[in-house]
Amino acid sequence: MSDRHTPAQVWSEMQRGNARFVAGEPRHPRQDVERRHELAHTQTPRAALFGCADSRLAAEIIFDEGLGDLFVIRNAGQVISDSVVGSLEYAVAVLDVPLIVVLGHDECGAVRAAIDSTSLDAPDLPAAIWRQIAPIVPAVRRVLRAGADQDVTTASVDAEEVGREHLRDTVTELLHSSELISDAVAAGRVGIVGANYRLAEGTAVPDVMVGISDSAA
Repeated sequence: MSDRHTPAQVWSEMQRGNARFVAGEPRHPRQDVERRHELAHTQTPRAALFGCADSRLAAEIIFDEGLGDLFVIRNAGQVISDSVVGSLEYAVAVLDVPLIVVLGHDECGAVRAAIDSTSLDAPDLPAAIWRQIAPIVPAVRRVLRAGADQDVTTASVDAEEVGREHLRDTVTELLHSSELISDAVAAGRVGIVGANYRLAEGTAVPDVMVGISDSAA
């Protein structure tokens, strides 16, 4: 489609929406009755967003988007799974989104649980919870190893750094898990942004970008 936006254009628009949200000047676009009727039988979201299920990460609010703008998938700790990959592949292959945003955040309970689980005296977790946070543990161990010279422990480790490491792991794992998505990125049809949301400030700060060209914004 000739009017299809580039990944950079979509991300720039989302950043502008986030800036309005941070400034306390949201427009709440495309949330009226007409928009609801327009979307009754079709959807053409501009981006897919895979984020943490934390109640404070309401994607459409954070980016000042409207109905039908974002195809959203969420789970605790934004951990890659078959259902997540399948949903994102649907967004790329069927809905033709040009952008995938992976959204983590500070003060993440799943990250904290993963950190605590590495302690020698950590209590056993329910099996389903352990399976959910286990993919975050490699990021914990890397940050602990990097801080070994400074005697960093599970009690003193920087949870935000662990979160950033896990965010990068998530983007890498998504590309590794989906040939469809990695091929779309390689072809320039899809870009991926890994961003961290700061709860107090309300800002979504990009940490890793794949297939995003600033010149195309």
